[in-house]
Amino acid sequence: MAEKEKKPTRSIAQNKKAWHDYFIDEKFEAGIELFGTEVKSLRAGAVNLKDSYCSFKEGEIFALGVHISPYDKGNIFNRDPRRPKRLLMHKREILRLFGRVQEKGFSVIPLSLYFSGSRVKMEIGLCRGKKLYDKREDMAKNAAKRDMERAFKGGNRDY
Repeated sequence: MAEKEKKPTRSIAQNKKAWHDYFIDEKFEAGIELFGTEVKSLRAGAVNLKDSYCSFKEGEIFALGVHISPYDKGNIFNRDPRRPKRLLMHKREILRLFGRVQEKGFSVIPLSLYFSGSRVKMEIGLCRGKKLYDKREDMAKNAAKRDMERAFKGGNRDY
């Protein structure tokens, strides 16, 4: 039996703010419906996922707030940079996500954009918002981890 070949992936953009502001419970992969000039802009890396989120409308899921800058050489074919982008997922996955979002405190947030072969994919996460004390706790853990790594490498000679 031949194993299924893995398509090479190339990262386009990360939503680092999502990792800071939310607990990510589950991750999903979704295709994204784009036009030609938008894909060319993505190849140039002209995208911003900050402050983006997903919403549901008539059984479909849309990514809102994703800013894909207009393509420089695109002239009349450029689309609105902030237009809602439809995500392509199986109906049962969309319904499952919609059910979880109806629970208190859950939302669906785009985490990253990447190329999977020649296709553009978006990783979305089912997220719960962090409180201020949770963020402080995470910052303290990261600082302690950084200090330990620094001490282990021998960069800090205060002993």
